[in-house]
Amino acid sequence: MNWTEACIYTTTEGADIVCGSLIGLNITGFEIKDPKVLDELLDNKIASWDYIDDEILGLKDCETSVTVYLPQNEQGAELLLLIKEELSALKKRDRDNKLGRLEITLSDITEDDWANNWKQYFKPFKIGERLLIKPSWEEAPKDSENRKILEIDPASSFGTGQHDTTRLCLENIEKYIKQGNRMLDLGCGSGILSIAGFLLGAGEITAVDIDENSVRIAKDNLLKNGIKEDSFRLFCGNVIDDGELRNKIGNAYDIVCANIVSDILIAMSGVFSGFLKQGGILVVSGIISQRKDEVVGVIENCGFILKDLRESKDWISAVFEKTVLG
Repeated sequence: MNWTEACIYTTTEGADIVCGSLIGLNITGFEIKDPKVLDELLDNKIASWDYIDDEILGLKDCETSVTVYLPQNEQGAELLLLIKEELSALKKRDRDNKLGRLEITLSDITEDDWANNWKQYFKPFKIGERLLIKPSWEEAPKDSENRKILEIDPASSFGTGQHDTTRLCLENIEKYIKQGNRMLDLGCGSGILSIAGFLLGAGEITAVDIDENSVRIAKDNLLKNGIKEDSFRLFCGNVIDDGELRNKIGNAYDIVCANIVSDILIAMSGVFSGFLKQGGILVVSGIISQRKDEVVGVIENCGFILKDLRESKDWISAVFEKTVLG
């Protein structure tokens, strides 16, 4: 499959806002180029630099940008229209021009080119006490013998665990999942949470995403990690307004995870309880700190009690326990 590389030009201040808007469209992976970040790196008096690649130094003169990759199919075309609409709305609200020009450029890229571009950036890294995430082309570090190895390569759905929302969610899964649990992953993306659930002890996984390409990639990633096909189920659809899909997914799950965004979590709040057994655990992530109280309040009003909160760089992941029947 080929992809469209969409590069959005903004400012240092605007990059986070643009990324937040993209997450709101269920786009959870992006590449950010920002000369200010490089300046801060080079000005670091503690570090000692023997060599810096010329390509990296070239970022000093670049315009701040956020790049995403969209599949060249009907869903990718729809996403592109939504991105353009969101940029137009941001422009109207940006009266002081703090977000830059908010213009978008497009170029075609093949699957191989796209994946190879990411190899220079994606290295193995640890999450929590028990997980190590790595791409297929890298060896696991020698000090990772006691960790579960989760192997995942960059793809259109991203979800490699590097973003704070995913990392926080993985840490909460590690803390609360128990051996043999039935787990539901809503908005599964690359399938990284589902894979982690299995590695950490889940006995059965159901994963759902509104994007058909994500479902395909999630299945590939589950199989690549040695998870047998009879141990998981995958669905494509919208659980908010599709009652038939909710019936297929079923109920009495021990743990439900949703790493999405605040607005969608609020929209989903009414269906979470129906998926969980009494006393079941709900892990949500993708909440910007400014909306923490709003999201937590809505979910609590649906029969949950807040058990845990984790925060990193203005992102929040919350853990709830189901307290109502039904």
